[in-house]
Amino acid sequence: MTTSEMATSERGPQPSRWTAGRIALVVVGSILALIGAGLLFGGAGLLWIDQTQRDDDGYLMTPTESFSTSSYAITSESLDLAGAEVEGAEWLLSEDVLGSVRLEGERAGGSIFLGIGPTREVEDYLGGVEHDEVAKLDFDPFRVDYRRTAGGEPRGAPANEQFWAASAGGDGLQTLIWEAEEGEWSIVVMNVDGSAGVEAELSAGAEANFLIWVAIAALVIGALLVVGGGGMIFAGARHAAAAPAVGAQPAMLKAAPTVYPVAVRGELDPHLSRWLWLVKWLLAIPHYVVLAFLWIAFTVMTVIAAFAILFTGRYPRGIFDFNVGVLRWTWRVWFYSYWANGTDRYPPFTLGEAPDYPAALEVSYPERLTRWLPLVKWLLAIPHLILVAIFVGGWGWGPIGDDWEGVGFAGLVGILVIIACVVLLFTGRYPPALFDFTIGLDRWALRVAAYVGLMRDEYPPFRLDMGSHEPEAPEASVRTARNS
Repeated sequence: MTTSEMATSERGPQPSRWTAGRIALVVVGSILALIGAGLLFGGAGLLWIDQTQRDDDGYLMTPTESFSTSSYAITSESLDLAGAEVEGAEWLLSEDVLGSVRLEGERAGGSIFLGIGPTREVEDYLGGVEHDEVAKLDFDPFRVDYRRTAGGEPRGAPANEQFWAASAGGDGLQTLIWEAEEGEWSIVVMNVDGSAGVEAELSAGAEANFLIWVAIAALVIGALLVVGGGGMIFAGARHAAAAPAVGAQPAMLKAAPTVYPVAVRGELDPHLSRWLWLVKWLLAIPHYVVLAFLWIAFTVMTVIAAFAILFTGRYPRGIFDFNVGVLRWTWRVWFYSYWANGTDRYPPFTLGEAPDYPAALEVSYPERLTRWLPLVKWLLAIPHLILVAIFVGGWGWGPIGDDWEGVGFAGLVGILVIIACVVLLFTGRYPPALFDFTIGLDRWALRVAAYVGLMRDEYPPFRLDMGSHEPEAPEASVRTARNS
């Protein structure tokens, strides 16, 4: 064995070299694979609906729900089908694509009228007539909101009008079949005699012959995107180039063994600007944009790594280096901005180490991982995830009243950093105890991120390890990539 081979053997497997091109391949490939996976799931869902949810006549129908009003009629909003000026409109509305539309309804103990007519004619007939238009319709759970138009009674029974494109009326279950045509149309539900107080059990549906072709197209395109994205990820993440030999470790990364194989460091800049924190949200936008794409790739790569661990017990080294690089990049931006405000030095755009930057993160590479643990780590991490949500806050979509809206809350870290920034603004000094406590919370969050990212099997400790200096992982452990 040569001297260079012996040195390589002593150092263990060398981390991959992450160039801008390889990063771009992984990010773009991850996005394509994610879109492809969505199309595959969507196509499979549409195929299942098309093949299993049709009734005996081949229609896809909504559930039967109750509609009622004290007025003379219930109408739909105008249904604007593709006009003649739209290229391909006739094809879209053809029997082989959309197929027939069906409306079913009945009124217990009474007769009912169902009609579909041109919106202009319907508005003329119901002009000056008290009626309700369906303004909002939800099926899970069912809820209907109406928009009332004041007026009197209609000029006559609806069946006497000649403008209906399709209609049905009488006692018992009534079925309306309509061959869709271009134009603007309205659905009308009334009592046969045009009297007030309409109550009906209604359902609607269509043959939707196009659904099978949409499902097949989604499956084919999704498969191509997954294969293409997977190829790009493989090309970018494969262990193709080893990093050059590294000599001594950076001074700030050398220390005694750590309590956990995820080392997070932050050195407080003693000469912080009093006011720069006011605009760091703006200065950090380029990093936020890049990190948004990197975290998409991080998620996809973690899923790939989970399958690799299940079958081989190993975390692919190229993927490991990439995901550690994303955590490292994220920590530097956190440290610069509102998760610490520990430095005014602008973070570098790199997945690799930045030895001269005052924030650093390292994760020791695991030689072996428990194969089945990726299946339950998300469950085991729930206590930590609850605490981390309190620490760093969060944002997402949630039910607010009757609608889904963006919701968010500030975490303890953000509150503490803002307090420290206000103190800095007026005194020129960052309270050291507050900084240490904040870094401890950040360290906790990043350890949990590494655990949930399947990088280690050791359960994260419930401790802050307060202080800007955290002990490093054992010197003999395999280290992550040192260059981008």
